[in-house]
This record gives sequence, structure tokens and C-alpha cells, in this order.
Amino acid sequence: MAGPLQGIRVLDLTTVVMGPYACQLMGDYGADVIKVEPPDGDVMRLSGPMKNPGMGHLFMSTNRSKRSVVIDLKTQEGRELLLRLAARADVLLYNIRPQAMARLGLAYEDLRAVNPRLVYVGAFGFSQRGPYGARPAYDDLIQGMSGIPWLSVKAGSPEPRYAPVILADRIVGVQVAFAAMAALRHRDLSGEGQRVDVPMFESLLTIVLGEHLAGAMFEPPVGEVGYQRSLAHNRRPHRTRDGYICTLVYTDKHWRSFFAAIGQPGVFENDKRFSSQNERLAHIDEVYGYLAGVLATRTTAEWMGILTEADIPVARMNSLEDVLIDEHLLAINYFRTVEHPSEGPIRDIAIPTEWSVSSPEVSRHAPALGEHTIEVLKEVGFEAEGIAELLEKKIIRAAKARASGKEPHG
Repeated sequence: MAGPLQGIRVLDLTTVVMGPYACQLMGDYGADVIKVEPPDGDVMRLSGPMKNPGMGHLFMSTNRSKRSVVIDLKTQEGRELLLRLAARADVLLYNIRPQAMARLGLAYEDLRAVNPRLVYVGAFGFSQRGPYGARPAYDDLIQGMSGIPWLSVKAGSPEPRYAPVILADRIVGVQVAFAAMAALRHRDLSGEGQRVDVPMFESLLTIVLGEHLAGAMFEPPVGEVGYQRSLAHNRRPHRTRDGYICTLVYTDKHWRSFFAAIGQPGVFENDKRFSSQNERLAHIDEVYGYLAGVLATRTTAEWMGILTEADIPVARMNSLEDVLIDEHLLAINYFRTVEHPSEGPIRDIAIPTEWSVSSPEVSRHAPALGEHTIEVLKEVGFEAEGIAELLEKKIIRAAKARASGKEPHG
């Protein structure tokens, strides 16, 4: 194992995207992440495309750097087994509702009794202090409740729509990982573990309201909610004569340089709409509309040259296919082709942070269901006879070799 979290053991009881992504981040940073799955596995194993059953692409993109153990936590023996694992763990992370954890006999008090140094992290929909506490939550629901589809209409979309990425799960997943690591820091200083709740709704709102609280930040309000620049109808990639281009003509310096580049240097001084940051913001749709009209007169390549020369931020609009062959990403080896024991060659995405000393690295492929069950149970003292008995009772499950003949490995 490599990375700054080397020596930390995490029990990952999560499914779908948010919790698994948070635990993958910790695994990539060196933690020993043990993914505890139900007998049927994480539901995202079924989300295609895939080459083999149970190895869907979304599962593989959020569960590398982990070991998989299958335990039926609805049985008394399964619960006792989980408590045995928790006694040697540093973090336990779950994303079902706390009421469900309590019904399983796995509430914080139950875990604290076997390991008072454990950091017990819940990642679920809503703060337990409010009336939404028992509600289920999914990415689409949380996006909707946080105002993202409404904002899309304010920004010019004909109908409300969700962001076309699993936005809430991924953003809050990062916050979950950060909270767990901060709690570990506290544990290392004080010697005590604790319960940490990371609710999706409130966490995503810190992102949305960070810019869109706007005038409502003040008491009394000094304007409406919604950041004008983000909501401008013409804030979008601009059409050129042969495609689209992304540019941010933002500061006074940028605008002076832009007008000079198009041969109209006097506009900045003579047209009040462009004369200052506040004036541009007050007339943002007109400003962006003017920019769109000018950019439509030349090709993408011409504008790339002109705006780069003028030191104005500019980029081509990429498709996802373009991203896969981007020269910068290829130069830094952002995509690697690695051999997965059951799925064959796959494109793996790099850990984006770069470290001078304790560099993290991907430690394991995304595991088959129950791939490491026997290995992990042996680590906590189970003998072959006891493992065989648990397998016979179907309390646990262990992976079998793939039909390809390639044995899964850790």
C-alpha cells in the first residue's frame, strides 16, 4: 500500500455512487478499504455497459482500490462478524438511513462498544434533526430540492433539467471523504472516535448557495437570489463559423484587450455597459449577446489564435471523445490501460493530485463480488473450518473464478 492514508482501515458498507466514491478516494490515498456487500452485491454492479455480469462500468468507476467481502448483515452471525471487523477498523462508512442501521443492531452506540476509536460516518439524504430525516434520497431528488433544475430554467433552458452528471453523489462524496479524514485527524490528536453525519441535501446546498444566495445573503436582502453571471442566458459556449468556443472575457484588462483585438478599442471607454465589472454584471445578457455576435464571424482556429495572443482565457469545446484524446491528458498519462483479471484491458483514470513525497496510487482493481471474503476473515482470526461453516450457512459468500479462467486477485 502507498499513499498518505497507509495503515488506515475503512469498512465500506455503502452502495450506489456517493458512499462508494468517497471510500474509493480513501482507498486511492492508501487506506485499506474493505467493501462489505450484501449477498446480491452492490446494485451498481448491474449497471451497464459491462463485459461480465456483476461488473458494470459505474461499479468499476467507484470501487477500485478496495477488497470485497460478502456478509449477510440481516443475520445475527453476520452482525457479529461485522462487529469483529469493526473492532480492528478505523472508519466505518454507511449510506442507508440511520434508522435502518439501528434495526440491524449497528447503530453508533453498538459500534462504539467494540471500538471507541472508530470514526462512524453516515452519508444519507438529510440531517436527522429536521422533518426530512427519515426520507430516502437519490441524486435526482437532491438536485431538484437544491434548486438545480430551477436554475437551469432561469439560465434559459426551455424546461427544468438535472445536471447531466451524477452531480450530488459525486460532490457530496468528496465532502464525505474529507469529513472522515478530518475525524481521523481529531481521533489521532484526542484518542477518541466519533459519529459524523454528512447529509446530501445540506451538503449540496453549500455548493449551490455559495454563489446563488446572492442578495439574500444580507439582512434585509439587497437583491434577488441567483448569481447573475451564472444565470445569464448567453453564458454558454459560443458558436463560431465552424464550431464552438469557450472563452471568458472577464476583467477590465480582458475587455480592453478584446476590443483592441477586434479593431474597436474605443468601445470599452464609450459604452457604459462594458466599462466596469458591476456594469457588465448589470447588463450581463447584453454583454454576452454582443460577444456571441462577434465570435460568430470567424472560425474556431482563428479565435484560438487571436484570443490566445491577447491573453484572454480561451479553449475549444470538447466532446467526451475529444477528452479521451486530449494532448494534455495524454502527455501526463491521465488515462492508463490496465489489465483487469476478469474484464481484460480497461481504461483507468488517474488520481488527479500530485505529491512530492507520499504519492497515492491505485492499489487494486474493482473487485468481484466476495473476492476477498476468505482473505479478510483469515486476517481477523478465522480458521478454515469456521469459514467453511459460514459459507455453508450462506452468512458469507466468496467469489469463484471467472469463466475466462483468470483467477481474481487482490
